[in-house]
Amino acid sequence: MAILWAEHTTLNTAKEDNGVFEKVREEFSEEEIIELTLMSGFFNLFNRFMDSLQIPLESQGEVDKIKRSVRLDPIKVHNYLKTVVEAWPSDIPGPNSD
Repeated sequence: MAILWAEHTTLNTAKEDNGVFEKVREEFSEEEIIELTLMSGFFNLFNRFMDSLQIPLESQGEVDKIKRSVRLDPIKVHNYLKTVVEAWPSDIPGPNSD
C-alpha cells in the first residue's frame, strides 16, 4: 500500500483518486500517511533537482564506502544517551512570547 501511495504522489494522481486515499487510510495512521507523503515528495524533489542540473550519480565505489565507514559501538551510544536522559532538565522553558 505504501508503494501504491508513493506512485500516486509521484505521478500527482493522488488528488484525482479518492479511492486510493481511502485504501491508504485503512492501512496507515494520519502521521504515517504524512511521513510517507513527505518522503515520497522529498525523493521526487531530489531526483528532479539532480536530473535537471545533470548531476551524475555517484559511482558504486563511492556508494560502497559507507560499508567501510566507522561503525558506532552500541554500548557507547547507549551510555551516551543514558547520560543525556539523566541530565535532561525537569523544567523545560516554553517559547518566548515575542
